[in-house]
Formats: sequence, C-alpha cells, structure tokens
Amino acid sequence: MKNSLLAYLNKRMHSEAVSSQNERPPGPVITISREVGCSGLAIAESLAFKLNEKYPGHEWKVLSKEIFHQSAQELNLDPERVSRVFKQIDRTDFDEVLNAFHEKKYKSDKKVRKTVVDVIRSFAEDGFCIIVGRASNVIAADIKNALHIRIVAPLGYRTQSIMERNNFSKDTALKFIDQVEKERFAYRHAAMNKGINAPEFFDITFNRAAFREEVMLDIMMVAVAEKGILNDYLPEKGQHERQNTL
Repeated sequence: MKNSLLAYLNKRMHSEAVSSQNERPPGPVITISREVGCSGLAIAESLAFKLNEKYPGHEWKVLSKEIFHQSAQELNLDPERVSRVFKQIDRTDFDEVLNAFHEKKYKSDKKVRKTVVDVIRSFAEDGFCIIVGRASNVIAADIKNALHIRIVAPLGYRTQSIMERNNFSKDTALKFIDQVEKERFAYRHAAMNKGINAPEFFDITFNRAAFREEVMLDIMMVAVAEKGILNDYLPEKGQHERQNTL
C-alpha cells in the first residue's frame, strides 16, 4: 500500500498535464492539524473514504509522512535526513559545515526546508488530497478551495488514547506526547520560516473527546459542501445535486 501510494505521488508530482491543471483553480485540498493522541491520520483516512464514496471521479489521497519521502526523492536524500532537519531548530552554521564534510550528498537545511514546503504546496494546488499536519494549513492558507480542520483534546484523553494504542504506561505516554509535540513545534518553526507566534487559521476545530468519530466525519462532510470547495471541480449535475442536499 505504501509503495503504491508513493508511486502515485511521484506520478502526480511529475505529471506532464500541467496545462490542464492551470485551467482550474488550485485545490481542492483539506488540511488536518491535530494534537498528539487525537487520531488525526485515522480520521483523515475515513474522511477520504467518505469523499471518494460521495464524489466519485476523483480519488482523494491522504498525505503525511509521504511528504518527506517525496521531498527526499526530489533531493536525492534519505527521508530520515529530511525529517531530521525539522527536528533541530538550534542548529548553527558550524553544524552545517560539519555536515557538508560528512555527507556525500549534502543539501543545506534551507534547501531541504524549501523543497518540503514546495512539495506540500504542489500537492495542495494539484488538489484532491488531505494533508495531515506539516504546517499545511499555513502553506495552503491562500487557496480558496481549501478546508482547514483542527482536532484537539484534553491531555487526559490524549494520554489514554496513546496508552491504549501503543500499550504504553501512563508515564511513557506522557513522555511520548511531550517528545512529539516538541518535534512538531520544531517543524512548524522551520517550515513556516516565520515567528513561532505566526497566526494559524482553521475553518473548524473539534474537541476529539466530545464527539464520536462518525459525528465528526458527518460535520466535516457538511463543511466541505457549505464552504463549496468542490464547486469548481464537480460536473454540473454534481453541483446541482449538491445544492439540493443543502
């Protein structure tokens, strides 16, 4: 499954049908930002299934770690090297010089960060994808046909979720949450290339502890229709049917 998705992404990134893409506006794209322990990836997969079922003709894909794999391919680097750049916000110029000596296929951190952002932007513009995390809501903030979702939950809920999913003790789960949140903070700081207090915009925010997944998915589907992010891509019949369901 993973290899087939990467093959799909590579084909899509390097498609020669650029002219046809330029004939329609960028998107549609959905971004999902989530706190650790909110099952954001699983919800994204379920949302893609619902979208593909209700709006046949375009296949929605879920992207997260695949972003690093695609960027690594563009840079001819190991994906772990790409990921590592975003986990270290206190690197110095001297660190980069040392890396240049030790790495045969050296690429500067700035080059790596720019490539990742460009890959995310390219997928967002190409559309029909749900991007989980990766500061995608900021990178795609100016795309009209986009829906930006945030999923949060109290720490107790998230801790219990991590414990059950990974068979962790409470202490291990708390340490895991703290570590991942630090890594995501470092990523946003590096990818956004702005102050860490740069505003982030969301169309809708869910408390994961307050709603069942199916209810959240139903609301997301309503939000897709209400915001009209598919209007520019559906055939006339599809648009008419959409309007009749509102």
